[in-house]
Amino acid sequence: MKVLKRIGLVILVILVGVQFLPTRNNQSTEAPTADFILSYGAPESIGNILHTSCYNCHSNNTDYPWYSRVQPVGWFLESHINKGKEELNFSEFGSYSVRRQKSKLKSMVNQVKKGEMPLSSYTFIHRDARLSQDQKNALTDYLDSILDNLK
Repeated sequence: MKVLKRIGLVILVILVGVQFLPTRNNQSTEAPTADFILSYGAPESIGNILHTSCYNCHSNNTDYPWYSRVQPVGWFLESHINKGKEELNFSEFGSYSVRRQKSKLKSMVNQVKKGEMPLSSYTFIHRDARLSQDQKNALTDYLDSILDNLK
């Protein structure tokens, strides 16, 4: 029994200790001149959809929940956000080449239509990020209209 108590104590000390290891915050102070919404003058309804369902993982400004300060959850979120930004960063979208913008827009349309984005693991916790069929249609129609205008 003494061995189990010692193992438990060691695990507790480790869990408390990792709380002091910092994570990087994804919060930029720069004005996003290349931001998707600004670059394309998105209507307010589209901007709201994007901010609610996409921007936390795919921009330079994440609205962190309280549990992001608890490790190892914070590390998981940091990794998830970094991967999301590598794939698509709305804060830098206007600086992408036209070819890359087209590719990303096509991918966004396909993923939204298929229900692959936003991720179910995200919408499970962030219920307001779930897209209704009307929101999906509005978003994909808007993205298709941008694609039609890109030459």
